[in-house]
Amino acid sequence: MVVPAAAAAASSIAPMAGSALINEALIAYGYVATWIGLSSGVILFNKYILSFFGFPFPISLTMIHMCFCSCMAFLIIRVFKLVNSNDLDRQTYVQKIVPVGALFALSLWLSNTAYVYLSVAFIQMLKALMPASVYTVGCLMGIEQFTYARLANMFVITLGVCIASYGELNFHLLGVLIQLASVCAEAFRLGLVQIILNSEKLKMNSITTLYYVSPACFVFLLIPFTFLEVPRYLDTNTEVNTSQPHILFLNACTAFALNMAVYLLIGKTSALTMNVAGVVKDWLLIFISSALFDAPITKLQLFGYGISFVAVCYYNYSKYKDREKAMSMPKIDAKSEDGANSSSTEREMNAKA
Repeated sequence: MVVPAAAAAASSIAPMAGSALINEALIAYGYVATWIGLSSGVILFNKYILSFFGFPFPISLTMIHMCFCSCMAFLIIRVFKLVNSNDLDRQTYVQKIVPVGALFALSLWLSNTAYVYLSVAFIQMLKALMPASVYTVGCLMGIEQFTYARLANMFVITLGVCIASYGELNFHLLGVLIQLASVCAEAFRLGLVQIILNSEKLKMNSITTLYYVSPACFVFLLIPFTFLEVPRYLDTNTEVNTSQPHILFLNACTAFALNMAVYLLIGKTSALTMNVAGVVKDWLLIFISSALFDAPITKLQLFGYGISFVAVCYYNYSKYKDREKAMSMPKIDAKSEDGANSSSTEREMNAKA
């Protein structure tokens, strides 16, 4: 009688466990879909505002995002106390967070400025250079190990982007240089973030990152804003759409919602899932933006980006296998545990539109 009872209990538990796994998977994929939608939406929304809405001020748009995100993060952390603030001291903030904020401000400013000159599809293709840029900066900073195999991988990525650039019909040299500068600034930011996380053992999610970094970004953006965009505001010949401020407010809300999606996504998925989701997002953006903004894509561009795409996928896979190998090592001390924790934190700080 005991054996049948145990079998019956096991048979009743199995469907429940299967149902729980299905529900968990559906929730995780829901977070992934939300992140892809919001990330793509922010990029397309920014392109619309800067190129078609009548607000060609990338610095101002970035400052609006930083101001709104700072206010919302303050409410979440200080007023409603939904997230722990970590309470950084002034010295740590000035020495560690402010430099990250400066590079983040430069990266966002240049990235948004590129939308004025280039199509969204072409910008996404240029962003495929990010792994090569991050690897180069990492080698210079001593946080990446140089290997000829990795160098060959970076060469293939760069070759694919060069082919895609050659096939671009609306090539704009200034826009390309601005986007490449944005990629370099972002690479230095990510390298600095990795050094800070490993040395200071700071554990910051996307909300606390907004709380500390966004105000610093806003202050740094005041400098180029004063010299580059204030004169344009004062110029009577510059047409500015001021009749629909709710559009800018909605854009800021979308940018903040993206950061909230990152906060939720990190807790439900892995680094590999985010990398795969990012690849899916890039392809969607290329074709959707081409249709929305009437930006033609040539076969040569798709061929070049296809080369970079395969090389980037291989790079992500090799990095994942390296991390998996490091995590499976039998001897795990406190330093390695901190490194494992910091990788999750780093993914949150790295995530942006």
